[in-house]
Amino acid sequence: MTIGVEPLRRWVLWLFLAVSAFAAIEPSPYEAMFFIALPVFAAGGLRFDRAMTPLIVSLGIYDAGGLLALTPFVDESESVTFIAITIYISLTTLFFAGVVAAAPRERMETIRAGYVVAGLIAAALGIMGYFDVAGTGDYFTLYDNSRAMGPFKDPNVFGPFLVPPIVWLCQDLVLGRGRPMAAAAKLAVLLLGLLLSFSRGAIIDFVASGALLLGLTYLTATSSRQRARTVAIAAILTLLVVLLVAAALSVPEIRQLALERTSLAEDYDSGPQGRFGNQARSIPMLLELPFGFGPLRFGHIFPQDPHEVFISAFASFGWIGGLAFIGFIAATLYFGWRLSFRRSPLQPQVVALWSALLPQLVQGVQIDTGHWRHLFLMCGCLYGLAAAERLERRPVAPAQARPRALAPVAT
Repeated sequence: MTIGVEPLRRWVLWLFLAVSAFAAIEPSPYEAMFFIALPVFAAGGLRFDRAMTPLIVSLGIYDAGGLLALTPFVDESESVTFIAITIYISLTTLFFAGVVAAAPRERMETIRAGYVVAGLIAAALGIMGYFDVAGTGDYFTLYDNSRAMGPFKDPNVFGPFLVPPIVWLCQDLVLGRGRPMAAAAKLAVLLLGLLLSFSRGAIIDFVASGALLLGLTYLTATSSRQRARTVAIAAILTLLVVLLVAAALSVPEIRQLALERTSLAEDYDSGPQGRFGNQARSIPMLLELPFGFGPLRFGHIFPQDPHEVFISAFASFGWIGGLAFIGFIAATLYFGWRLSFRRSPLQPQVVALWSALLPQLVQGVQIDTGHWRHLFLMCGCLYGLAAAERLERRPVAPAQARPRALAPVAT
């Protein structure tokens, strides 16, 4: 039995997303899958459009800035690896844009399905590790089993990784798609995993993404019935979250750590040698260094890394890369908001994607998100939807009328 080209592409795409949970392995299965997916889609499976120009130009200049800043440090393997990963992530962003633009509805559904599986795997491993099931605590938690991180290296990346599938499942419930009980069960697993990460950024992402999803769905609804359903589902989801949090907080260890994590700033954040102090002291220095400190060199000058994506961009990629990154973010904000309120068959896809993406773009001011693969995956999908929406709106030129034969001249 032979498999058609498009079913093969969608199966590879699903697997690409499904293995994205295993980020602690280097090189990760996600990175290996890119080199499998690329030739599968290369022959007629990608579509690029002028709507992607801001993405291509800004990321191209950003990477070029990184290569220029790398020049004095080519003998530093840490710096070389950092720039290589950045270029790889840029290529995957363009890849996903081309994938989605070619068949937006079908492939976004495949991406969603694969990502939900990845989220469930990651959350389940994080939960198992937190409760040290079968001795898994050493592998899937950090800080003596106090914070779940699943198959990631950092709870603060693991938590935000779970937000997009949570948003997609919430949208399924709001729009009445699929089986509600199955979606609710998956949501419970994902939410518990997110809660046990004790990541303040992830919890803020979840609250902001949920509010944005419900708000945009309400504002863009095409009927009063859909608005009423949105309000009802919002109330039910809020109750589900409250019950889940109450159940989790009934465990003394969880309650104690949750109280400790309620502070928005830790001791290592404040003071002249803290994170914020280091960021403030770095700005005057960076204004005098067109090529920045060099890739991943901030931590060689200050006690810790910047933990802020914009300062990190200027520090590692110089003025050229930093300005290009700001341009990339600005263009992404423009497309995200514009497409969210633009009537089209792709609007529900955009609303869910933008609801998950926007808070994590903003989160860059609190943590360095420059190498978050799932963040750039969402950016690529957004530009792919922008291209597909433009192509679908493009007026089709009428077929040129065939010239009529001349009537014979009477003699």
